[in-house]
Amino acid sequence: MNEMPQRQYVLEPAAVPTLAVAGGEALFPIHRIYCVGRNFADHAIEMGHDPDKEPPFFFQKNPDTIVPMGQDFPYPSASNDVHHEIELVVALSKGGTDIPLENALDCVYGYAVGLDMTRRDLQGEAKKAGRPWETGKAFEASAPCGPLHPVSAIGHPTQGAVWLKVNGETRQAGDLNQMIWKVPEMISYLSRLFELKAGDLIFAGTPAGVGAVSRGDEMVGHIAGVDDIRFRVS
Repeated sequence: MNEMPQRQYVLEPAAVPTLAVAGGEALFPIHRIYCVGRNFADHAIEMGHDPDKEPPFFFQKNPDTIVPMGQDFPYPSASNDVHHEIELVVALSKGGTDIPLENALDCVYGYAVGLDMTRRDLQGEAKKAGRPWETGKAFEASAPCGPLHPVSAIGHPTQGAVWLKVNGETRQAGDLNQMIWKVPEMISYLSRLFELKAGDLIFAGTPAGVGAVSRGDEMVGHIAGVDDIRFRVS
């Protein structure tokens, strides 16, 4: 049998972005990162929107924006107003299109605690101009994230405290049960817009209290039943 020739690349392929899985050495390969906007009513109001009239929407970050625990969050260039947003992160082990609501949780591999870091000044400028948000949301290292905890270990968390402290001061505080769209609903809805695949992450929205960070700050986050995270701003 003839062997297939090895594929030649004109450049060295980029490494596959990954997240650690708690309790072992296995790595979770990341395909795409989806983020749910304004999925907590108090945060929607905080940002000047009506949660009763505007359903959550979705945007993306690039897979290589993930920053694993143990590394600092580097303060980004081109901004003087960088905000923290603590979020439940949903990791998919399988996907598809038009996933029925009742089957959506079957796609979930596990959960983590993450931060949707935002260059708020650049996001604000984009909003005013009616332009996309990539400069505010998809910059390098904009997705610090703790390790994944498999469903087999923690189940599917639906309620429990969500908080973030900066230098020991509580900034954000809420509960998972305050999410407007629950995890099965966001998976089912997203699968009507995109073909979801194994390796996809969904950042599920943030409670009120988002605010600016500065170099040297320490961010400590917590989601009950999932994990705690700690990142220094450098």
